[in-house]
Amino acid sequence: MIENFGSLPDGRDVARLTLRGDGLTARILTLGAIVQDLRLEGVPHPLVLGAATLAPYLGPMGYFGAIVGRFANRIAAGQFTLDGQTCHLPRNSNGRHCLHGGPEGSAQRLWSVADQTDRQAVLTLRLEDGEMGFPGRLDVVATITIEEAALLFDIRARTDRATPCSFAQHSYFTLDDSGTIAQHRLRLAAESYLPVDDDKIPTGEVAPVAGTRFDYRSPRALAGAVLDHNFCLGQARTTLRPVAWLSSTASGLQMELATSEPGLQVYTAGHLPQAGVVGHDGQPCARFAGVALEAQAWPDAPNRPHFPSAILRPGEVYHQRTRLRFGPAERL
Repeated sequence: MIENFGSLPDGRDVARLTLRGDGLTARILTLGAIVQDLRLEGVPHPLVLGAATLAPYLGPMGYFGAIVGRFANRIAAGQFTLDGQTCHLPRNSNGRHCLHGGPEGSAQRLWSVADQTDRQAVLTLRLEDGEMGFPGRLDVVATITIEEAALLFDIRARTDRATPCSFAQHSYFTLDDSGTIAQHRLRLAAESYLPVDDDKIPTGEVAPVAGTRFDYRSPRALAGAVLDHNFCLGQARTTLRPVAWLSSTASGLQMELATSEPGLQVYTAGHLPQAGVVGHDGQPCARFAGVALEAQAWPDAPNRPHFPSAILRPGEVYHQRTRLRFGPAERL
């Protein structure tokens, strides 16, 4: 099903697509390929933070549920050098760094609907050569599918010039209706993480999680956890494998995240607005109301030769797969 969700300031319409299957219902916007709502049969609350109208997505909820890129996360000082050319990007993170591809990245763009069935939507986007300072025309295809009671994101891209390329699905997950992640627990298949400076830019060190507050190899409570860090899952993109398990002791619900990506940014939403932003069913979207688990390349990879490469070249295909599976904790 496709319906109108509102209009952008320039008059273009934003559509909402509904996918259903196996007890899961996902509503996807053509703006930013946003997962606007996600519900599981028998669970009385949404699984993601979101808004019932378009306006919040044009302001404080701009990244909620979106596919962010062409380079997810931060690029230090809004610049990088590739094949001898220095590229300058808009600095939309504290005025000092480029975040999620800049202020007109894929999260702010209107995607086209190439195809839709009851369980699947295929969305396409073209990012032109030079947009936001990035080299190369990038053609992106995002296929979002309900498959075996899970939501699967298959993102592919091709370019005509070498360019950084890393997309991330940026939903804020919430597995109970308490309005906070205080009763959530997280387990990660990560032996190391990236320490960051005060601007959340990686220092370059790849540090072991053992003996630190970043050790989530066994389930650990998120109450009081302030995280906006990349956890290192591998040295390259690989096959789809489970890497993160999020659960709520209040609801007994669990989410398993599987991905092909080498990194997972965990953000416990410590900097979201503290008041005034309300989501589904009066759901608050304040600090620590949800947790983002962003499968992606490592942040600032274009400036860090020892990080896994995030450069896409002509003739290659960028191919990310990320799967979200929900159910009672004892069944996953």
